[in-house]
Order: sequence, then structure tokens, then C-alpha cells
Amino acid sequence: MSATLASHQHGKSRVRLGRVWREGNTHHMVEWTVFSMLESDMAHAFTGGSNADMTATDTQKNTVYYVAKQCSQRCTPEEYAIALARHFVKTYPKVSKAKVRVEEQPWKRVSMDGNAHDHGFAMTGTEVRTTSVSVDEKDTVEVTSGIQNFRVLKTTQSGYEGFLHDKYTVLPDSYDRILATAITCNWKYSEKVQDYNKAYEGAKAAIVNKFYGPPTKGVFSPSVQYTLYQMALEILAKVPETESIFFNLPNLHFLPCAPVTSKFENDIYIATSEPHGNIEAVITRKDALPHAKL
Repeated sequence: MSATLASHQHGKSRVRLGRVWREGNTHHMVEWTVFSMLESDMAHAFTGGSNADMTATDTQKNTVYYVAKQCSQRCTPEEYAIALARHFVKTYPKVSKAKVRVEEQPWKRVSMDGNAHDHGFAMTGTEVRTTSVSVDEKDTVEVTSGIQNFRVLKTTQSGYEGFLHDKYTVLPDSYDRILATAITCNWKYSEKVQDYNKAYEGAKAAIVNKFYGPPTKGVFSPSVQYTLYQMALEILAKVPETESIFFNLPNLHFLPCAPVTSKFENDIYIATSEPHGNIEAVITRKDALPHAKL
């Protein structure tokens, strides 16, 4: 049988890393889950059974901790991922491209009586900060950052009406409903970013602003699709280094419930996430290529 090895790569997944920087009495801490993947001249391992010159996945795991040790100054997940990817490409001649993904857990510094604690942290949310970086042998760097499992909800200012009704449709039009979702969003940078933390916080703020609207009156959402698009436009406007935005918004349903002997008065809901609707889109600046496929 005639066959061709069309493409290949190998790496290490879910390497869990904690890093503390001690600046006098004030400590800074991150928890990262790291994924590495190497594109390399290793076709002979697949076709001939030879492991000569292969960078073992266990070596990649060890390197995750080594490069973290070399980062003596506080750094963002993006900066760490770039350093790790560059190490793989520069250290191993067979490697033509290194791809690194980092997921950062939401540990935040604790405040007590209005004072920030020197070394105390608490996990304050569900959202995970993400970055995916690639570096090739020409030192071409591509960075995509994002957020996942960012759970948001509003109890009003959302509806869904005017959709197609046929013999298979039982869903009624809704003029006032709970809107909730677990946002996955990532954005590709088109240029070097001076401050990745500032860019991340700017993108997150853009999502929050367009989902909720002003504090006292909110903003109406006629559909998840419309709100998704408005959030993407806000990211492009507020974070000029971005060029392409991906969103995945699954519905977290709260279904109206009329308990026995009573009626529904916008107060009791059945909370469920299965089955659920799922909305995805990629929005780019004019002439920019989308960085994700649906």
C-alpha cells in the first residue's frame, strides 16, 4: 500500500506549574498548566522506528520547569510561553517550530480589612486566562491570548423573538429572559504587545461592558449572536493590537418553572446546561485573516 506521512508533531500536555516571585515581603504567585508541541525533522521515528535526535516528551516536561526557573522577574503567561518556545527551537536543531499553550488559574491576592495581603491568595472565579504561542526557526512569533469558562449572567434585558417557526418549533418568543453563558474567547495579536496584562484586562473589560451594559439600566440583548458581535467589536476598538477574535458562547439555560399550586412570576427557574445552544463566530479587522476555523 502506498502512503505518505503528511504531517506530524509531538509534545507534552497538562504540565502543572506553580511559580512564586518573592519581592521582599511581597510575594507574587501564578499557577500555569502548560502544553508543548514540537514540529521537527522526525519522520524517521514514524516510518523507520528510529528515535535518533528526538526531543522526548519527558524532556519537554522538564524544560517547562527549567525555563520557569530562568524567568527571575515576574512575567505574563505570554512572555513565559515565548521564552519556552524559543528555548525548544534554539536548543534542538531538528525542531522547526515550537507551539506552547499556557492556561492560568484565577488566583488573586487576598485583601483583609482593606489591606492587600503580602503572601495570601484565593481563587476568586471560574475564568482561565489562556495564551497560545508559536515560534519557528526564523524567530517568527505568533501570539493568541484569551479567556475560557468566564461565566456571566444577567436576569433581564434579554429576549429572543422573530426566529423561524415551523411544525418542529415549540419554543415561544421571549421578551424577557435570563441570559447566561460560559464564554470562551481568544484574540490574535497583529503586532508586538508592550503590556500583555493591560491588553488582557482591556479585552476582558470590553466583554463585560457589552454583555451587561451600564450598571443601572443594562443593555438589551436581542440574541446571543448580536451580543457576541458587539463584544468582538469592542475588543477590536479597545485593544488595537488585536486583529481577529473568536467567540464560543454556550447557553446556560434557566427555564421558567411554575411550582405546583402556583404560577411563574419571573422568579423560579430550572437551572440546566444540557442540552444547550452553542453560538460561535470569528470577527476580524478588514483584510485580516481569521485565526480560527469553525
